[in-house]
Amino acid sequence: MSEHGIGRALLRGMLSAALATSLMASTALGAGVDISKWSPEYVRSIAGTETFDTVGHCNSVTPTDYKGKLTFWYQGIFEADPQIMRDNYRDFFAAFRATYPGIELTEQGITYNELLDKFRTALLGNSAPMAIRLQILGGTEFAAKGYLEELKPEDVGYQPDDFWPGAMKAVTWDGKVYGIPTNNETMAFIWNADIFKRAGLDPDNAPATWDDVVSYSKQIHDKLGIAGYGLVAKQNAGNTPYRYMPQLWGYGGGVFDEADADPTYGEIRLDSPESIRSLQASYDMYVRDKSVPVSALTNTQGENQAPFISGQLGMMISHPSEYARMVELAGKATGSDKAVADSVLENMRYGLIPTGPTGKRAVVFGGSNIHIVKSEYVDGGKVDEPAAKALICMWTSPEWSLKLAWAGSNPGNVNGFKTEWMKERLDTIKFLDVTTSMLPNGIPFPALPEAPEIMNIIVPDMMQNALTGTMTVEQAAKDAAEKVRKLHGGGGL
Repeated sequence: MSEHGIGRALLRGMLSAALATSLMASTALGAGVDISKWSPEYVRSIAGTETFDTVGHCNSVTPTDYKGKLTFWYQGIFEADPQIMRDNYRDFFAAFRATYPGIELTEQGITYNELLDKFRTALLGNSAPMAIRLQILGGTEFAAKGYLEELKPEDVGYQPDDFWPGAMKAVTWDGKVYGIPTNNETMAFIWNADIFKRAGLDPDNAPATWDDVVSYSKQIHDKLGIAGYGLVAKQNAGNTPYRYMPQLWGYGGGVFDEADADPTYGEIRLDSPESIRSLQASYDMYVRDKSVPVSALTNTQGENQAPFISGQLGMMISHPSEYARMVELAGKATGSDKAVADSVLENMRYGLIPTGPTGKRAVVFGGSNIHIVKSEYVDGGKVDEPAAKALICMWTSPEWSLKLAWAGSNPGNVNGFKTEWMKERLDTIKFLDVTTSMLPNGIPFPALPEAPEIMNIIVPDMMQNALTGTMTVEQAAKDAAEKVRKLHGGGGL
C-alpha cells in the first residue's frame, strides 16, 4: 500500500471501471491528452513534457503594447487557503501588469459565498465589472438572462478540446458558448489512519461505500468520543452541495437526471427513493448516531480543519490543498498541540470518494469559468474587449491556469498537465494524484440558470429541514423537489 492508503493497482482498476460510465465521452483532449488513460501514472508521464510561451501567445490575441482599461472581479483567496495560493495570485497580477503595462487593471477578489449575490446586484445597477471569474454553477444563470457576451476558447487562441468536455458544457447555453474554464477540480475522501486504528477500523483504506461512512462515523464516535465524519450542511454555502451531491449521486439519486450519461433535466428526482435514502444517511449520522459535529448545520469545510488537525475528527471530504493547510496549522501549533498536529499529518490519508449501494462513484466536477459582461451592464457602459481578452488569455493559458489552481484544483486548460509546473506540483503536493484521478468521475452541476439557487439554497435547506426535525426526511425531500419543480417550471419561489 502507498502512503495514501490505497494501492496504485487498485486505484487504476477503480478508475478503469469508472471510465466506462464516465460522462466524459471523448477520449482526446488538448494536443494528445488522452483521458482513456487517466491514472496517477499517466498524469505523471505527461507532466513536464512541453513548454508554452504564454506572453508570445497572448501577444497574438492582444498586442502587449495595447493601451486600455479593465475592471475584473474574481473569487478571492479564503483565509483557510494555503499561502502558496496567495503568492500565485499576487504573481499573476504582477505578471499581467508587466506584460501589459498599458492596460489599467482594477481587480477585486470576492469570497465564494458573496460573489454571486454581489454580481447580481451590480448587474441590476449597471455597475458590473467588464470581466468576471465565476464558480462553475454561476455562468449559465447569467448567460440565460442575457448579461454575458459570447466568449469561446477560439477568441483567445485556444480550442474547445483544450478543456474538459464537462467544463465546456458548463459555459454553454442554448447552443452558444459564454465563457472559458479557468480551473476544474474533484475532491477526495480524507481520513486519519491513527483514529481508524484506535477505533478498530482498517487504517489503510477509506470506507468503500457511503453506508460504510455512516457506520465508520458511528464506530469512531462510540469508541473514541470524537466526531467521525465532517458533515457540512450550512445554508447558502457552496461547501454544502460539493460534499452532499457525491453522496446523493452515490445512492443513485439526483436533483434531476444530471448523473445520467445524457441528462435532459426533464425529470426531478430529489424525492426519489434513492435520494431519500441519501438524505436518511445524513440524518442517521447527525440525529440518530450524533457522530458528526453538532455545529454541522452552520459549518463550512473551514470549520472542519481545527478539529481534524487536533485529532478530534476522523473523516472529511476536501481538496489536495487541505494537506497544505494542515501543514500550516501544524506549524503554528505549540507544546502538546504540536505533537498531536504532527501525528495527524503523519496519519493523514487520501482515497477515492466512496461508492453507493450499486457501486456508483461520483464527485462534483467543480471549478470556475471566466466571462465578459455585456457593455450595457458594466460601470461606464463600455467593455474594453482587447483588454479583457488579454487577461483571459493569460489566465486560461497552460501556465497560469495551472499556477492559479496550484494547491486546490487543476488547470482548466488541459495542456497545463504537460507543463514543468505540473511536475513540480506532483512532486511537492502530497495526495494531488488521488484528487486529480477523480476527474473522470466528475459530474457537473445541472447546466441550468436555476442551478445556483438549487445547489446553494434548496439542497442545503432540504438538509436543514431534515436534520433539525422541522420535517421528516421524506417530507424534506418532497418539499425540496416541489421547490425545484416550481423554480424549473418558471413559477419561482
